[in-house]
Amino acid sequence: MAERSFAEEVKKLRLGAGELFRGEGILAVTKALLESGVAYVAGYQGAPISHLMDVLADAQDILAEHGIRFENSASEATAAATLAASVNYPLRGAVTFKSTAGTNVASDALANLASGGVTGGALIVVGEDYGEGSSIMQERSHAFAMKSQIWLLDPRPNLPAIVRAVKSGFELSEASHTPVMLQLRIRACHVHGEFVAADNVKPAFTVRDALENPQRDVNRIVLPPASFLHEQEKVNERWPAAVRFILERGLNELFAEGTDEIGIVVQGGSYNMLMRALLRLGVADVYGNSRVPLYVMNVAYPVVDSEVLRFCQGKRAVLMVEEGQPNFIEQNIATILRQAGSATALHGKDMLTMAGEYSAAELLKGARAFLAHYGRVEPAAVEARQPLKAAVIPLTPIADSVNARPPGFCTGCPERPIFTAMKLVERELGPHHVSADIGCHLFSILPPFNLGNTTMGYGLGAAGSAALNPPAGTPQGKRAISVMGDGGFWHNGLTSGIANSVFNRSDNLTIVVDNSYTSATGGQDILSSTAQNPTRSTGHAIEAAVRGVGVKWVRTVRRTYDVAGMRDALKEALTTREPGPKVLIAQSECMLNKQRREKPLVRQAAAAGKRVVRERFGVDADTCTGDHSCIRLSGCPSLSIKSNPDPLRSDPVATVLDSCVGCGLCGEVSQAAVLCPSFYRAQIVTNPTRWDRLRQRLRQAVIVRLQQRDARARARYAF
Repeated sequence: MAERSFAEEVKKLRLGAGELFRGEGILAVTKALLESGVAYVAGYQGAPISHLMDVLADAQDILAEHGIRFENSASEATAAATLAASVNYPLRGAVTFKSTAGTNVASDALANLASGGVTGGALIVVGEDYGEGSSIMQERSHAFAMKSQIWLLDPRPNLPAIVRAVKSGFELSEASHTPVMLQLRIRACHVHGEFVAADNVKPAFTVRDALENPQRDVNRIVLPPASFLHEQEKVNERWPAAVRFILERGLNELFAEGTDEIGIVVQGGSYNMLMRALLRLGVADVYGNSRVPLYVMNVAYPVVDSEVLRFCQGKRAVLMVEEGQPNFIEQNIATILRQAGSATALHGKDMLTMAGEYSAAELLKGARAFLAHYGRVEPAAVEARQPLKAAVIPLTPIADSVNARPPGFCTGCPERPIFTAMKLVERELGPHHVSADIGCHLFSILPPFNLGNTTMGYGLGAAGSAALNPPAGTPQGKRAISVMGDGGFWHNGLTSGIANSVFNRSDNLTIVVDNSYTSATGGQDILSSTAQNPTRSTGHAIEAAVRGVGVKWVRTVRRTYDVAGMRDALKEALTTREPGPKVLIAQSECMLNKQRREKPLVRQAAAAGKRVVRERFGVDADTCTGDHSCIRLSGCPSLSIKSNPDPLRSDPVATVLDSCVGCGLCGEVSQAAVLCPSFYRAQIVTNPTRWDRLRQRLRQAVIVRLQQRDARARARYAF
């Protein structure tokens, strides 16, 4: 099951011409695809476009009505290769994935697609995961677009601009026979707004038409000598065609043109942030009207020379707002101005931060520096010396008063006991090299586990430890441990990790964390999901796939919360004399998805008057020693500390918060680690039966009698 359902929102996708569409940016992209006559859509989920895949999955009835093929691709490379359908046929196709990680995975397919060119419109919607909210290495899609000559759209973050970019992207692709990349930053994906809808359009040429009328053009296949001609075609035909289309359709925008002798050039995706900064500086209003001329590049690549020269003509200086490094656009514009003999001064990274996302705060500093340099606003130092008109409460950095809280596993996460068991094994066998992977399990590199030496990419956990095998004929010694999730296993890990280790006779251990979903991207189903998905084939065992590629030593632990069992399985895998790769599959359903499924059912049952039992764990404060190994070995967010009720003991004791989901890990840790008997399990009964009430009264009576006996014994021996 996905992170959230869009079953209600997708009803808006049926809106027709003239009706007002209100919603989120991702939903607007889906509507724009339908209005563009797309024939097929594929993709792989990943921030910040996971919701696009979820919306498409929930809208399959609408897609089917229009004859649109939709695929949850096995990887980004699979998705990109799907666009091969647009090479020979006038099929409009779209794929989507996270960038730049996903773009890197898809690079081979994208490079071949860009080389041969396309007949139908090919649109790549990438979630530009760059900046403060990013979860990956800090790179941008721009370099890839330039390298393979794929046109890059970067629309202003509002729904009309995003919808226009989708439709124009298909048309630009067809006009220039080149795939087009549409990048959407995190804020653009989740921005809310409205636009006037158009009718959904069935594809003029369908997938069935292509199958019934196969076409072949050897000049579109990337094979010498055609591949040598593709480069010339890109430069001499496709590029000029793209520039003509951009100019004729006015894809880039000019605001307040000719109102001043200075100006600002900005990527479309940074437009909202820039306008906020200009508003703060008093040179723009809340309606987006600027007194400073703006050239908004909704097409980040290619740069249109004639538009740049037109904007810069007669200006003393312009500021280029381009986040990230290298400053590709700034260098390009500098070359254009120099070759044209323009006297316009070009500023950019000299006034803005060299790298990183251009947040409102960063753009405020940079825009102020530029405008102050040319006398349009007062410098910051001058403003600081002016008396305040009203008392202002000084703001201190939040880091001065709030400690940083690193990301971690959810309450009850079944992955936590895996790493708890690894820490217990570490006590006996010493530390091992741990090759980590992308996914929730990557949180194990942080406290309290501190496990993991490297991470090289999604599904590459096992490949990341490939070199750490002694040469044949030498003693093995310690084995390296690799970790990957079930999502990474099906994405890439089965071939690049497990099969590779079999082929090269590795002796290391790979742990496959099987929680039934691609949990890190929103809980979407995969091949090994236990859920019955009506539109996908699930229930394919990871163990069968592993044995199928030749692994002999395979163990499956079907309940990861069994810490002692996990510990013993790990110890066996690390000490067995059996040669060859070892694979340990650790299974338990993602607790977050389990709670999403079960909590509504529990609430409904309780509201209907049915008996509902929930389990909670607690700590007996009188028994707790205050050692806190339970917290150090699990890190559960529901475990905390409180003051010791015993006035003779100063150490705080452990306590279990109300957020506990009853997974039982804390008790399991106590047993496996031989910590203490202070943990107890309690049942909370809603709508108890008569037997429940009678049993509770009997228990209470027995407890009272025991307490009275204990009190009498204490009085007997009191001095």
